[in-house]
Amino acid sequence: MEAYLLTTALELHNFVDGEPADTLAGETLPLVDPSTGEEYGTAPLTRWTDVDAVMTVAASAFESWSQTTPRQRQQVLLDVADAVEERADELVVAECRNTGKPWSVVRDDELPMAVDLIRFYAGAARVQEDGAGGEYRPGHTSFSRREPIGVCAQVTSWTHPLVLAAAKFAPALAAGNTVVIKPAETTPVSTALLVEIAGQFLPAGALNLICGDRDSGRAMVAHEVPGMFSITGTVRSGMEVAGSVAADLKRAHLQLGGKAPAVVFDDADVPRAARRIAAAAFGNAGQSCTAASRVLAGPAVFDELVVALAEWAEAMRPGPPQDLDAAFGPLNSLGQLEIVQAHLERLPAHARILVGGRRKGARGFFHEATVVVGVEQDDELVQNEVLGPVLTVQRFDSEQEAVELANGVRYGLVSSIWTRDHARAMRVSRRLQAGTVWINTHHPFTAEMPHSGFKHSASARDFGRYGLEEYSRIKHVMSAWDEE
Repeated sequence: MEAYLLTTALELHNFVDGEPADTLAGETLPLVDPSTGEEYGTAPLTRWTDVDAVMTVAASAFESWSQTTPRQRQQVLLDVADAVEERADELVVAECRNTGKPWSVVRDDELPMAVDLIRFYAGAARVQEDGAGGEYRPGHTSFSRREPIGVCAQVTSWTHPLVLAAAKFAPALAAGNTVVIKPAETTPVSTALLVEIAGQFLPAGALNLICGDRDSGRAMVAHEVPGMFSITGTVRSGMEVAGSVAADLKRAHLQLGGKAPAVVFDDADVPRAARRIAAAAFGNAGQSCTAASRVLAGPAVFDELVVALAEWAEAMRPGPPQDLDAAFGPLNSLGQLEIVQAHLERLPAHARILVGGRRKGARGFFHEATVVVGVEQDDELVQNEVLGPVLTVQRFDSEQEAVELANGVRYGLVSSIWTRDHARAMRVSRRLQAGTVWINTHHPFTAEMPHSGFKHSASARDFGRYGLEEYSRIKHVMSAWDEE
């Protein structure tokens, strides 16, 4: 199966009303293997007419799906999760071919996480919490209802296509909504397969997939039917979406970029910190909004930490999925490779590339793990998200300065603290402006806990019961029982 999928040309289709669907114009986008740079198939390029048609389908399906009980929705999602596990090999191959990720990462980490999210929201659908009903006005009984929003339009990023697809459609469906989801134009393969699998258990039209480019996404945002638009993407994309949904007063669900600091204090276990920070910085080729992209180190550990990070960067070699010794895969596209290289070419004179900094090989979009020292807080590489295997290291002289440097960017998604001092960990975790703060680790997630951000990183809450609440709205019902 793996050899077949890796050598066979793919022709993806949209999935609408429970069936594969062609677009009206028949336009397509190329599918490119980032490990080779070669085209291996096509995906539909969806235009306004097709978007309009799929929204009508999703709106019609909402009438019945929204009336199902939480128990019914739970059973459907559990069936989907079981089927995803049964077809795990196909999904792993699809994700690896589309993204270049190592087999082990998708098989052992990302696919199980996608399944776990689907199962979590299957259960969460039945245990939603609301305020107690009661008589808050004489002669009247009040209670609140949590209801679905309607059609939810969703766009995912190319950084973690499989996990992000599950994280979006599972809570939306669990809450009783119907969904139109669009994966990133460069990574639609695993999402298309995932939606096809889920479609075997869902009523026609409850979960629909369209492929396309930025204009396809803009058509989804502009359409009058969706009550909510959810996107995982860049800050620029989020701002554009926010402006568009504001014109029609839709709800916006934005998970955007990050520039995560790893704050290493002088009492930290340096070898352990270096190992885990390097994994969080260079894993997935640094293509994650939660990647540890900035290290802030205390004066007593700075030199030792820099050496240790450089050693890990040199040891972590990129390679294609079938290279079992590769630490991470290629960058997503030639365009993303050029973005990473441009950032490094624009380094100011005071900054220095200690390790890496170059493209790896002429075939595919591989880039070396890179450590940059000598940067200053206002430098572009410190302030802007790169989405590549690039890590900067800065020195701080006090806890106050560490907090100021950590918070001194426009992002506030995740951060980590490395110290043996519990009191310091609690103080600093309270002061860091980030939706997630890890202590002596960086990057693990769990379905039960929220994933959100501050400042320009996010206005949405994913995972946990918070993620389910995002896809619902509250209604107050009051009944008069006093005959007078």
